[in-house]
Parts: sequence; structure tokens; C-alpha cells
Amino acid sequence: MRVSILAYDGCLAAEIFGLADVLLIANRIARLQQPRDAEPFQVTVIGVRGDSVQAAGGVRLGVQAPHPACDLLVAPAFDVAGLADIGRVLGGLGPEIAFLARAASRGPVAAVCGGAFLLGEAGLLAGRRATTAWAFAPELARRYPTALIDLDAMLVRDGPVTTTGAFSAAHDLAQELVRERAGDDLARALGKFTLLDGARASQAPYLDARMLAGPREGFSQGIIRWLEARLAEPYSLERLAAAFHVSSRTLLRRFKAETGRTPLEQLQDLRIGRAKHLLESTDLGLAQVAEQIGYLDLSTFSRLFARKADLTPSAYRRRFRPRAKLVSGWT
Repeated sequence: MRVSILAYDGCLAAEIFGLADVLLIANRIARLQQPRDAEPFQVTVIGVRGDSVQAAGGVRLGVQAPHPACDLLVAPAFDVAGLADIGRVLGGLGPEIAFLARAASRGPVAAVCGGAFLLGEAGLLAGRRATTAWAFAPELARRYPTALIDLDAMLVRDGPVTTTGAFSAAHDLAQELVRERAGDDLARALGKFTLLDGARASQAPYLDARMLAGPREGFSQGIIRWLEARLAEPYSLERLAAAFHVSSRTLLRRFKAETGRTPLEQLQDLRIGRAKHLLESTDLGLAQVAEQIGYLDLSTFSRLFARKADLTPSAYRRRFRPRAKLVSGWT
């Protein structure tokens, strides 16, 4: 399989090398397993403006000219100081975006993390399911409203277009390519050798609602603040509407138009976000955590948490609670 990775000024070099190096290791393991077989992957780092690019952080990378014989073209993410910076960065990547649009007419394309924005600018996400880093997903949905953005997914393939989750998802994409093109045996051997978890299917356990950009409109911002201040109180749409001096129907319509969701869905995410924080940072029992966010029935809380976080509360605590230092005297 011939994989081309598109490098450009300001790209995240680790996403390029993460994909390229995992596929290189897959080649080495494949050669050990079947010495007479050809290596399954040929990876090239390409650019469209010359023979080098300056990646994020000032690292300069040598690149090759694009080659038409390519089975998959991959766009990595770019460095941004914040969501407001995305438009400026995309405005300077016209040649890369045009190249992606042309390449997509000839074969499959993929994006790692925020590389999905380049695909969106190239018109490749219209009418398709897609994902990106969970922190950028709301902005991706806002910019490309005809795309169907799955905030939780680690990897989404819709026809010839593949998108992946956050920064480390370059490894997930590499493992998926190995599994598809070289088989489960090589994929398992690769995972064991590199200590990469090939079973990551969801970003949900890692999502931190406090880091998600809120809606820009004042009406829904006010509602979210009102809900945040009353996480443990019973939800009442009528009470919420009365607090904002509108009818229930008007509140639902306006909130949905600004956020794409209902106030109850927003409240559930806020509650689960608070529960995650309590599980990570306190010794509270599960029933106490549930009570602090408004659930007196532990089973109801546990089912909602598992649905939203893709882990049970106990499993979440085991994974994300800071562990004690392993060696006495470490600082």
C-alpha cells in the first residue's frame, strides 16, 4: 500500500512521524514473519510548495513531490493557539486544500485530528460522517454544517474519506491500515511490540466538557450557566423557561438552533463532566458522586455514565485517577 502524508508549514510533525514510523515497524515485523514477502507499506512524506516545510515548533522537514501512484493521501493537523486561529491558518493553506480536492477525485484520503478541517475546506466532508479531536468537533460541525460530526468516534470511514480523533490517533489510523491491508496477525504483533492499544474505538472517556468551546450566542450561554449552577437539582423544562421569561417551546427551539441539542442533553453532559472530575480527584463513593450531580438512583447514574463516557464509573476511576508514585523519593 502506497501512503502519502501531506506535510505543510505549521503541521504537527509528530502526527506525520507517528503514522510513518508505526507503518515502518509493521514492515519490519512483516519481514520477520514472512521473509520472502514484499513489505506491505510504502510511505512518502510529500509537499506541494517545494522540497521542505517548517513544521510546528520550527522543525524543518524535507519532503518529496507528490506522486500520482498513491493508494491513500493523509493530511495531519496544524498548530493553532485557539479556535479563533483556525480560519487564519486555513486561509494560508490554499495550495494544500486545492491539492486535497484534486487528489480525492483519484483515490481515498484521510485526516488525522485537525486535518479534518483541510478536508472540510476541500469540500470532502459534505454529507459525510466524520470526526476530529473532541475539543475541535463543535467547531468542525459549525464550519461544515452538512457534515455529520461524531464527537466520540476515534476513527470514521465514510466511503473514500477517513477521519480520526485527537493527536495520538495517527497510531490508530496506522493500526487500522495494518489490520485491513496485512491482517489481524500482523496487527496484533504490532500492538504487542509497540505497546499501542488497538482497541480504542471511542474518544468519550477522554472528553472534558470544561475544555469544549461553548456556544457564542448569549441566550444559550446563559442557559448553560444556569444549568451549571444547579447540577444537583431536578430538571424542569418549565422552571428553566420561566427563569428566562420564554415559553418551553421557544426555549427548546432557540437552544437547539444555537447548540444543536436540547437543554436536557446539555445538562447530562455537564453532570457527567462533573462526575468525571469527582472520580478523578476525590475518594467519594459512587453513590456520593451520583448524589452530588442529582442522581439518587445509582443504577441510573451508572448507565448514563457508561453511555456518555464509554466506561463504567469504576473503570473510569481506575483509568484516570492519578496513581501513587511508584518509587519512593520521586519528585
